[in-house]
Amino acid sequence: MQTRPLGRTGIQVSTYTLGTMMFGPYGNPDPDACVRIVHRALDGGITTIDTADVYGGDGESERILGKALRGRRDDVVLATKGNGPMGPGPNQRGNSRRWIISAVEGSLRRLGVDHLDLYQLHHPEPGTDIEEPLSALTDLLRAGKVRAIGHSNLPASEIVEAQWLAQRRGLARFRTEQLHYSILNRGVEREVLPVCQRYDLGVLVWSPLSMGLLSGRYRRNGAETPSAGRLHWAPRHLTDERKLDAVEALVPLAEEAGIPLRHLAIAFTTAHPGVSSAIIGPRTEEQLEDLLAGAGTRLDDDLLDRIDEIVPPGTDLGPVDVAYVPPHLRQPHLRRRTGVPG
Repeated sequence: MQTRPLGRTGIQVSTYTLGTMMFGPYGNPDPDACVRIVHRALDGGITTIDTADVYGGDGESERILGKALRGRRDDVVLATKGNGPMGPGPNQRGNSRRWIISAVEGSLRRLGVDHLDLYQLHHPEPGTDIEEPLSALTDLLRAGKVRAIGHSNLPASEIVEAQWLAQRRGLARFRTEQLHYSILNRGVEREVLPVCQRYDLGVLVWSPLSMGLLSGRYRRNGAETPSAGRLHWAPRHLTDERKLDAVEALVPLAEEAGIPLRHLAIAFTTAHPGVSSAIIGPRTEEQLEDLLAGAGTRLDDDLLDRIDEIVPPGTDLGPVDVAYVPPHLRQPHLRRRTGVPG
């Protein structure tokens, strides 16, 4: 397992980050098994762990992770995220100053730590001025409760706006971006990744296996149907003809190279010079062992060229069900003049 700089924060991260979305009732409901996954990941050279307050429902993933890190906190670059609903109230979510400060305090309690190495806004919040969370996060940085701040799923234009605003208002600037990047979804290569490189942002990649579709378990013949894991939340992947066509073309390519498809897929994302670390999210210890075995996989130019022929650079083969979609793409009235004169 190698390490890379997390942008210009001075923090070094392992090229694989352990993601914990599968910890808890929606993935692996056995807390002790999840603790063993964390310990094995650390023993296997992973130094970076990513979670979120909403994972597992009501903070369960953070609580499990806190238990696993007792006595090993200093070995870990610990990252979490906030934005999603953590209660029935309208102010128990979002990117307001009011909620960000409460959310960070809640994450610290559940994790049983006194500071976070990285705190990330889980999703953009179009109805909230970006100055609100930036101001709150600046105060949390100065208070020592957070060491670095970042965002997730932010469009390129909003990344630029946030950087400009931080400079103009004298606020701390975002240092990282967490984005979806895989062989099947390369749209971020057009603008988002270059903008991240322009501002020296560390980049964490979520779902490099495209919600499991690049694991090699799901094929056009329908040999296996997801009952758990990420594809449970993204069933359209199994019927997306463009993605299935690409998988069927990638399987023989991986076999010819002597590399399991899942190892090839993750290595593809870490081959990009703008990527700091790829987040892996094993649900079982067996899945973790398999993924750790691929940590040393490197792809040469010939193999990367052949992947480009299957999925051209900058191409998205269909949407990702759980990815952020801007309001103007979700709400027709924001892009139509229907019934309005002129």
